[in-house]
Amino acid sequence: MQKYLCKPCGYIYNPEEGDEMSGIEPGTAFEDLPDDWVCPMCGADKDMFEPVD
Repeated sequence: MQKYLCKPCGYIYNPEEGDEMSGIEPGTAFEDLPDDWVCPMCGADKDMFEPVD
């Protein structure tokens, strides 16, 4: 599954881990995150993320 980088702070969303702090289950693809999900580190919106290898 594709990982995504938060451009403002460098946080990497890893779909295999999810986002426990926000109640996002492991295995949740970035595209399937709720529209109102924000970076758990800096609060940036989803449109501030870019895919990483």
